[in-house]
Amino acid sequence: MLEWVTETEVNNYGFDIERSVGIGVWSKIGFVNGYGNSNSPKQYLFTDEKLIGGSKFVYRLKQIDTDGQYEYSEEIEVEILTTEFALYQNYPNPFNPSTVIEYEVPENSFVSLKVFDLLGKELVTLVNEEKSAGSYNVKFNAGQLASGFYIYKIDAGNFTSTKKMLLLK
Repeated sequence: MLEWVTETEVNNYGFDIERSVGIGVWSKIGFVNGYGNSNSPKQYLFTDEKLIGGSKFVYRLKQIDTDGQYEYSEEIEVEILTTEFALYQNYPNPFNPSTVIEYEVPENSFVSLKVFDLLGKELVTLVNEEKSAGSYNVKFNAGQLASGFYIYKIDAGNFTSTKKMLLLK
């Protein structure tokens, strides 16, 4: 949750909220409207609900005037601590032909994420590498598969979990 206050505002159109998970690579993740002109303090709030791709995130605000001029705030770094391993239900589910699978690892771990048919035959490996602590997602495109139920399984450290998903074409 990001919170900030302005003491006064002149021609404040609003704030782009930007996040970086890599050095110098910024993405706009939201926008909050400004109050225009004000001589009293104004409070702002933005909640980042898509913390994917690691555990350390850097944020900055891009304050935009009504005439298009802008200025950046100082950068702040936030570290999100994941406390347990988790594998989440894919979304959307049912899907056609793509879906997203999210998982969390609380410590550096070798992660294996695979998709199987209902007979246990391995169809595809989505992740097979060392991951640092954090939250992740992977997109799975099943365009080459037939409609039906499939199983996805994660192995990370001593953690193993499986979930079912439904492909409907």
